[in-house]
Amino acid sequence: MAQKARKDRAKANATTLTNLHTGTLIVNSLFVLFHFLLKKRSILLYVILSIPSFICEYVLESSGRPKYDASTKALQNAGEDLSAPGLTEYMFDVIWVTWASVVLVIFMGNWGWLLWAVVPAYGAFKGYSLLGAARGMAGMQAQQSDGAAPVAGNRRQRRAA
Repeated sequence: MAQKARKDRAKANATTLTNLHTGTLIVNSLFVLFHFLLKKRSILLYVILSIPSFICEYVLESSGRPKYDASTKALQNAGEDLSAPGLTEYMFDVIWVTWASVVLVIFMGNWGWLLWAVVPAYGAFKGYSLLGAARGMAGMQAQQSDGAAPVAGNRRQRRAA
């Protein structure tokens, strides 16, 4: 049963990575073609603001790509779960926001790069909320250590206290 789950994850990861690379190729090719054939856009901003997307894509590729034995073609490693929440999800968000920014730049000009400001703003928001949660937990621990011992007994007695 565990082998089937590994095979399913390997198949899902391979499909996800193929779709990711195809999307990146399409969006970036459209930008380059549009820049050189129709209307000039800032290549410097394109390179600078696409670097985080390329780094995220490389990390997802290296950690999520299934690895097979060269001689037997047997699955050695299914790769990390690319549908996992947390950092993996954030890396996909960086890639998608970059794609949206590139498309906006194609249609609306270099002002489309302002959408990319969402990425660090969201990171700051998540960091601040995480910091607030950590402070709240530290405050609860301080209250418990300063206060009296917890009231023993049934639920009604604890609520009355």
